Amino acid sequence: MKQRSSEVARIAVLGALLWCLAVLGVSAQTAVAAINVPTGMMGSDILRMSQEGRHSEVALIAPEILKKNPQDIDAYIGYAWSLNALKEYQRARDVAQAGYAKFKDPRLAQALGEALYYLGENEAALANLQEYLAKLPEGSKAAVTFYLCGELFVRMGKFNHADIAFSTALQYTPSNARWWARLGWVREKIARYLPALKAYEQAVTLNPNLQDALSGKTRMLAKIQD
Repeated sequence: MKQRSSEVARIAVLGALLWCLAVLGVSAQTAVAAINVPTGMMGSDILRMSQEGRHSEVALIAPEILKKNPQDIDAYIGYAWSLNALKEYQRARDVAQAGYAKFKDPRLAQALGEALYYLGENEAALANLQEYLAKLPEGSKAAVTFYLCGELFVRMGKFNHADIAFSTALQYTPSNARWWARLGWVREKIARYLPALKAYEQAVTLNPNLQDALSGKTRMLAKIQD
């Protein structure tokens, strides 16, 4: 326990140093060269840091962890997830593809699908995201994965499918006003005006300043009153 506490302290110090270097304009490569990765740090630490939102740190440290142990699956997962969070989609795709080729892990399929979504590769993105949901329907990325599937169905003109995907995403994250507005929009596209109104109203309840939801609510009230 004492050893683990010491390791946590070293990771915290490393994070502070990385932040300071970033403020000073030091490049990522220089930062890694200037700071030794704490002894004993593993992919499980990288994955936890990614889940905590420490994405810039992960992007700097994970390559060093993988150099030491190319079979550390958690390092691949945390690295790919953090690169997506940093909008480094091409790098995220490459890391996720490399990791998936080794391990066939659905979490890497999710990371790959998310990167491909933003890179505009719709069919491949959907296939990878659906693999994740088929194998880990209660996984930590389930909500955002269902949401991205909904957006992919919108791109493909499959609005009934998008309705289902957005609705499922909101079962996991009912407080997301923007997702409620998107659900209202796809229901409006398939002339489900009353359910669309309810979705828009929920979005407005959560965020009274969300213009898409306010406009949609006005449109649906006009439709229903006709």
